[in-house]
Amino acid sequence: MTSEVVENEFEFYSKAEKYWKDVPATVGGMLGGYGHISSIDINSSRKFLQRFLRDGPNRTGTTRALDCGAGIGRITKRLLLPLFKTVDMVDVTEDFLTKAKSYLGEEGRRVRNYFCCGLQDFSPEPNSYDVIWIQWVIGHLTDNHLADFLKRCRAGLRPNGIVVIKDNMAQEGVIMDDVDSSVCRDLDVVRKIIRRAGLHLLAEERQENFPDEIYHVYTFAMR
Repeated sequence: MTSEVVENEFEFYSKAEKYWKDVPATVGGMLGGYGHISSIDINSSRKFLQRFLRDGPNRTGTTRALDCGAGIGRITKRLLLPLFKTVDMVDVTEDFLTKAKSYLGEEGRRVRNYFCCGLQDFSPEPNSYDVIWIQWVIGHLTDNHLADFLKRCRAGLRPNGIVVIKDNMAQEGVIMDDVDSSVCRDLDVVRKIIRRAGLHLLAEERQENFPDEIYHVYTFAMR
């Protein structure tokens, strides 16, 4: 539980904001120096997502997606814009969203909104999104704030919409990273928070072909 490792909530959030302000607005910066894994990550995410976008009565729509913790728009550019008509981006670091406008190029015209906000304070517009994609950012929320944010995401989904979390998973318990002021939770803790938010897991997958020295990464789809 984050309550056991986060001593001061205000400090937890403000220290993270300060950390990201000093990170270069590049793909390498977004991936902590692991820019070379970006294509592996995107290709796996595309395969995972496309199973929900295929034909069928419960098919997830492709009208609008939300990229949470979007940074400069790496996921928006390579995963979401090729699959969805429009995308919204939300990130706590204004410089990243400014950089995104040039990084995304011509296709960036289909980004409707750039929201500069921490996810603990952000509410997706109700009944608006086919997919809400949350990658490598849940560690910057306390358990309570993550559960509350996921509840707001659930309200933000269109019919047959899904919420996707893709993130690092600890082997056991909750581990604090003092450098970027984030936590890494184990699978059981994440699943409990998902259930607490009233969401049901539809699929869960471990990322393959990532470097051995980094945390295991899992992707969850839920609604």
